[in-house]
Amino acid sequence: MKQVSHMLGQIPIRIFLPVVLTVLLFILTIFLLILPEMKERLLEGKREVIRELVASAWSSLDDFARQEQEGHLTRREAQQQAIHHIRGLRYGYDQKDYFWINDMQPRMIMHPYRPDLEGKDISNFTDPSGKRLFVDFVNTVRNNGAGYVDYQWQWMDDPTRIVPKISYVKGFAPWGWIIGTGIYVGDVHAQISAITRKTTFICLWILLLIILLSVHIVWHGIKVTGEKRQAEEMARVKQEQLFQAAKMVSLGTLVSGVAHEINNPITSILLNAPNLGRTWEAIIPILDAHQQQHGDFQVGAARFSRIRDRIPQMLTGITDDARRVRNIVADLKDFSRDNPSAMKDQVDLNDVIKKAVVLTTNLIKKSTRNFSVDYQSGLPVFRGNAQRVEQVVINLVVNACQALPDRDRAIAITTRSTAGNDRVVFCIRDEGVGIDGTVLKQITDPFFTTRREAGGTGLGLAISDRIVRDHGGEMIFESVPETGTTVSVFFPLAGRRSVEATNGDRK
Repeated sequence: MKQVSHMLGQIPIRIFLPVVLTVLLFILTIFLLILPEMKERLLEGKREVIRELVASAWSSLDDFARQEQEGHLTRREAQQQAIHHIRGLRYGYDQKDYFWINDMQPRMIMHPYRPDLEGKDISNFTDPSGKRLFVDFVNTVRNNGAGYVDYQWQWMDDPTRIVPKISYVKGFAPWGWIIGTGIYVGDVHAQISAITRKTTFICLWILLLIILLSVHIVWHGIKVTGEKRQAEEMARVKQEQLFQAAKMVSLGTLVSGVAHEINNPITSILLNAPNLGRTWEAIIPILDAHQQQHGDFQVGAARFSRIRDRIPQMLTGITDDARRVRNIVADLKDFSRDNPSAMKDQVDLNDVIKKAVVLTTNLIKKSTRNFSVDYQSGLPVFRGNAQRVEQVVINLVVNACQALPDRDRAIAITTRSTAGNDRVVFCIRDEGVGIDGTVLKQITDPFFTTRREAGGTGLGLAISDRIVRDHGGEMIFESVPETGTTVSVFFPLAGRRSVEATNGDRK
């Protein structure tokens, strides 16, 4: 015990201080900056969602009012059909969120969970805090046309549970109605609490990992005092790995949050763009008739004759671009997901490379004007881990881009199966600066890099080589200085290890 105490007394504070500060800064950043900001963004996103939902329901009322104006329905018929339509609208996780309608008196027109109020004067109706919420709805619409109101209301269809709620209301002038829907503040708090619990759990594991690694480093340093210089270098490398691990955890959390925030407006765009297209198709005959009677006319900054056929194309482009953003977000979420490294996937090499190219598109465009991919059709699949193979492809594409001295040099990717049809292979060839033969022998060694000044860690190719060997494959480098480099990666189809990989494991 005395010997252990003596050893602990020799532990330099400079080993623990950076680790402790890193953990503290990481935890403070999560709980004091990221989580509060995430809560505000989540609440703001919910507010935007109910605003868009009310706008969509309001458009439904406008459709019935237009049928009344065109003489297809009487006002009573139009209003009854509108009430029936709005009463049946539901949304949310359990399909219990709803819309209601009251008028400007205020009098309740329709409420799916409070039919006892329908037809009654609700000007004196108050929530438990005494707030005359329906009067506030009327005042908000009268002053601004639409807006948000905070109050207390029953939880969905449970009249015994009263909770804070934020609603968005919008006036419908043709009938003197107000339509609204809302969100429960408790839902947002529950989501933030779940995120906080998960983040706390992750932080505790990271802290435990850091403590274990720190103890290992310190114990090893005491044990090999005769190799102090080497021990200090190993501690520095370990510290860099810890920083990188913390950054990757933060990146995974941010990617999930950003993906969630992007999905809400993208979903709204995908829902509303087709509605705008149908609306444009409906008013085109009216505008055409106006043009025939009065000639061409100005619409915004352009003439009607110029934008008549361009509007549908623009709306189609908006929809296509929104789908592309949604697909990119899905790819990012798939790539950042921490899947286990079990070899259970049926890996389609062509599909993996397509996803990797999408994720690195911006870097490719910045690096070269001459990028090409040649996929062999009907390429056999092999058993492995698709995410890990995708990581290999991304690492090699990034290295190829970094090797190009200018954008006129080319990068080419090809896929094929071998002559005996027992392996599949993809090759990445760049016309970069090439690699010297001496360096080529060390290129897959951990922490070996020629780009340390530029931020390289020397882990990319080492990890890629390990992933390939775990799949029973091999990675072959061919390079000529000032001419370029070709990397060929082979994967066996039958799930057996290649001879080269087996020999490598015995070393």
